[in-house]
Amino acid sequence: MKIIATPLEGCFVIEPAAMRDERGFFMRTFCATTFRAHGLSPAIDQTSFSFNHKRHTLRGMHFQAQPLMEDKLVRVVNGAIFDVAVDIRPTSKTFGQWFGQELTEDNFLALYIPQGFAHGFLTLTDDAMVAYQIAQSYQADLAGGLNWSDPQVGIRWPHQPDVISQRDRDLPALKDLALSPANV
Repeated sequence: MKIIATPLEGCFVIEPAAMRDERGFFMRTFCATTFRAHGLSPAIDQTSFSFNHKRHTLRGMHFQAQPLMEDKLVRVVNGAIFDVAVDIRPTSKTFGQWFGQELTEDNFLALYIPQGFAHGFLTLTDDAMVAYQIAQSYQADLAGGLNWSDPQVGIRWPHQPDVISQRDRDLPALKDLALSPANV
């Protein structure tokens, strides 16, 4: 398993190694020991799936505030997505910057998104299923979000979304978030 740094401190692409033979393949997609050795949180409190019927469905950009900020490991089980993390840590050198990675059922890549980041994705195929391993439990009153089209952040989505919830359309711009080191 390779842990590949992104331009955003603490955010990593995880590349598992598939061992192939005449039966197919076997691969380790998560290893707490490897994660700890690279300074990543190996905790998993919940596992979730997101199923998306239509290509160009956008979900995001979501985060959870203190005291239950989330570490997430995101991978695709079926189809393909363009997965995005935005650094919303006010004291970070990369505050307001984003990183995007195509995750597919064929490339096996995962994105590790640490606490203090907003996360979202755009489906690139119909019937895309996304799996999340999350280190903290969801708490609705701590859920927040960042507008997916905020020009200050400037995410370059590969396509305009065709499907997006009203909740996600109405998320605030980065400049309008009440962010402080105490809550992110």
